[in-house]
Amino acid sequence: MAHPGEVETERNDMRDFGTRPPRAVVGSHRIEEEIFGRAFDKNIVRRIWAFVGPYRAKLVISIAAVLIFAATQLLIPLIIRYAIEHGMRPGSDDRSALLAAAGAFLVTILLNFAASYTQDTVISKMAENVIFDIRRAMFAHLQKVSLSFMDRTEVGRLMSRLQGDVNSMHEFLQTSVLSVGDIALLLGIVSVMLWLDFRLGLLTLSVLPVLFIVRLFWLPHARDAFTTAQEFNSVANGALAEAIHGVRAVQSMDRQQVNFLLYDDKARASLKKHLIGDKYAQIMVPIVDSLMGLATAVVIVVGGSKVMNGRIDVGVMIVFLFYIQRFFDPIRSLTAQYSVMQRAMASGKRLTDVLDVEIEIHDKPDAKVLSPLMDGSVEFRNVTFGYDPNYPVLKNVSFRVNPGDTVALVGPTGSGKSSAMALLHRFYEVQHGQVLVGGHDVRDLTQESLGRQVAMVLQEPFLFTGTVFNNIRYHKTDATRDDVMNAAKAVGAHDFIMSLDGGYDATLGERGGNLSLGQCQLISFARALVADAKILILDEATANIDSYTEMLIQKALARVLEGRTGLVIAHRLATIRGADRIIVLQNGRVVESGNHDQLMAIGGLYSKLYNLNYASFNDIPDEEQIDITPQAGSQT
Repeated sequence: MAHPGEVETERNDMRDFGTRPPRAVVGSHRIEEEIFGRAFDKNIVRRIWAFVGPYRAKLVISIAAVLIFAATQLLIPLIIRYAIEHGMRPGSDDRSALLAAAGAFLVTILLNFAASYTQDTVISKMAENVIFDIRRAMFAHLQKVSLSFMDRTEVGRLMSRLQGDVNSMHEFLQTSVLSVGDIALLLGIVSVMLWLDFRLGLLTLSVLPVLFIVRLFWLPHARDAFTTAQEFNSVANGALAEAIHGVRAVQSMDRQQVNFLLYDDKARASLKKHLIGDKYAQIMVPIVDSLMGLATAVVIVVGGSKVMNGRIDVGVMIVFLFYIQRFFDPIRSLTAQYSVMQRAMASGKRLTDVLDVEIEIHDKPDAKVLSPLMDGSVEFRNVTFGYDPNYPVLKNVSFRVNPGDTVALVGPTGSGKSSAMALLHRFYEVQHGQVLVGGHDVRDLTQESLGRQVAMVLQEPFLFTGTVFNNIRYHKTDATRDDVMNAAKAVGAHDFIMSLDGGYDATLGERGGNLSLGQCQLISFARALVADAKILILDEATANIDSYTEMLIQKALARVLEGRTGLVIAHRLATIRGADRIIVLQNGRVVESGNHDQLMAIGGLYSKLYNLNYASFNDIPDEEQIDITPQAGSQT
């Protein structure tokens, strides 16, 4: 049990954002995540290669440039040897050898510069293009995946994959080509040293077994450290995204300190794993440097004695010293590139996992295009559906909505109202039964044509960053300014839009944050009117607004429903009294159906809900109640 003084200290720490309590706080995000990746995964490389394929020409050019660059690195010590042995002989006045060496130096330096510039620019452009294609592919795929995947996936972790993991892959693409040059340089140095003096070359390379033994023990620990660091970073990003999206709730409940500690716990865990990964990434550097010093000492002692005995020229010994410096540079570089490769394998697995998410909702090969001339009828035939098939939300539900009718779905929370409307738009597939629109099973229609004829207005309207004009015509991008203005006037949004700075060209903040909820809802109604869909779904469209704004929206609703089939979900039962028919759901089943007067006469669930929550509505004179039933013969 904690000492009272310790408890008080922890409370004080919670008031200070910069101080962390001595014990970790368990947050809402689980720390465990599947470990991805291995040292080199050919399947991931093959998948990434599919994106590199279109840029093969650039890849060939970059590899050629890298090999030329490595060749110039091999030539420079040999030119130095030539200058020493032929242009620096005691008593010789012949400068031709030195001039030849200077010319060779100049040509080699120019080649070195050209190759270095080419490899940097071409590799960079190729990597940027490949990453651009990967981002586009992931975004396009995520636009098509079913909502069930989005329901169980944190936005922060998806953003981590789209950003952090893509950046890791970008780093790998740049360094992987360079590693070809490092390997070529390493093999070239070994070959030249053995050619110059086989015994001295073997003696110099005798330090390599030590390096291989060290790497043998280093690799598994480094691999685990790099992979775990990526996972913990994803968890921290998920917590950050959740805190940002829920900032209003956080501030309203004064949860800033507690949320800071929850995030601090995850961020510190991520920091700890990254520090461990950095330790393994850096530990090889001093080891390589030490081995380089040991190899240099061997060359000086053994090579120096051979020079004194006349068995090799001094130029050979100097070349060996140069090559030792060059020899450990690619080893150091390849060691660093291994950590990059390991992160890339982990990131590549996470990226391909997203690209491999199955698109559960897809068009049939012979899918039909839903005609705009269809009658607008909606029918549920023995529909059974559950987000988990073992626990159905809708159970053998059947009802029909005739063209042009307005039907309300009511019932307790969790009765399946919103789920039924999601099936109508084919966000999910039914397990049993059929959902028909215009007499066609929605599974037999193209999703694009279905989306054009089914518009939705949600309880929390989502407005995108951009102008009011573009938000209203979001569903129908070819709508004219007159179309947009007429729709806004029809739903009562024109006056407040014109009061904004810029009017219809005013820029809205994220999710319409600079507008009231009622104003956002009116814009969403205007959007639905511009869409000109035959079927309109209103999912709790008036649930979170004040009574006056509700009156405005009810008037807008009456205008929007003219000539359309309407399905309205509402908890405020007084708002749907004028519906042609009311369907009552309970525990996923249809328990009652009829108009308001019929259901009140039955005295069942609808009557109980109405009397419990809305009896006071009867005190309002009938002429002040708003009838949402469209007038007969009205046209859009």
